[in-house]
Amino acid sequence: MKADFDLTTLDFLQTDSISTLLGIEFVEAGDGYLIARMPVDKRTHQPFGILHGGASVVLAETLGSVASWMILDDHAKQRAVGLEINANHIRSVYTGWVYGRCTPIHTGRTTHVWDIRITDEQSRLVCVSRLTIAVISI
Repeated sequence: MKADFDLTTLDFLQTDSISTLLGIEFVEAGDGYLIARMPVDKRTHQPFGILHGGASVVLAETLGSVASWMILDDHAKQRAVGLEINANHIRSVYTGWVYGRCTPIHTGRTTHVWDIRITDEQSRLVCVSRLTIAVISI
């Protein structure tokens, strides 16, 4: 990611997709990182009223996939698709927002590996995720 990346170019994400359904918003792109936030509400709760671990994984994969898309050489001929993801859920969140910060571990020609740290509004760690992306030709 480049520090001067214009987040308004991500308008294509505002389609009928899971990221829109869950209220994910991209808030900042800088030199080597991308940040998005997601509400903790009825859309993202599990049955006991806390943030669903699957929602955290959706935030993590959305961040990593978009971060990979941002650094592809040719958007007309390449796609970034999830290959593997893992997540460790550290802290419960009941309400408010969670923020995901995505940073690269490896950005090769055919694979990208991302570290995604999700925190609550008090900057406390909620989830740690690692995502591997396959860069494919279309």
